[in-house]
Amino acid sequence: MAKYLLLKHYRGAPTAVNDVPMNQWEPEEVVAHVQYMRDFATRLEGTGEFVDSQALSEKGTFVRYDGEGRPPVTDGPFAETKDLIAGWMVIDVETYERALELAAELSAAPGAGGKPIHEWLELRPFLGASPTVTE
Repeated sequence: MAKYLLLKHYRGAPTAVNDVPMNQWEPEEVVAHVQYMRDFATRLEGTGEFVDSQALSEKGTFVRYDGEGRPPVTDGPFAETKDLIAGWMVIDVETYERALELAAELSAAPGAGGKPIHEWLELRPFLGASPTVTE
């Protein structure tokens, strides 16, 4: 089994077919979208392929070490995950092809008008083993 991260983006990915921002959807459209995601996760729990998922807030802070007691905090100008990542799901599947199949299915979640979004999802494999460092 190999773990993959499916990333849902706010921005930064190619434009989805049904490109209406969620804040412009009717309440029942949001409910249908979330229910699709829950049903998808429940089905994968049954097959043993679901690991975890979370939706993320748009709020966030970019932090780095800048010397003792001075962590700089910035809201730009660099792209931040709050600008890019809407949520994620981790799956554990037998093959890369299965990961592609599930990502494609997840991209069909309903959006505005109840029509599939056909959103782009970023599929990233987990690093299976730490790289070996030699001198």
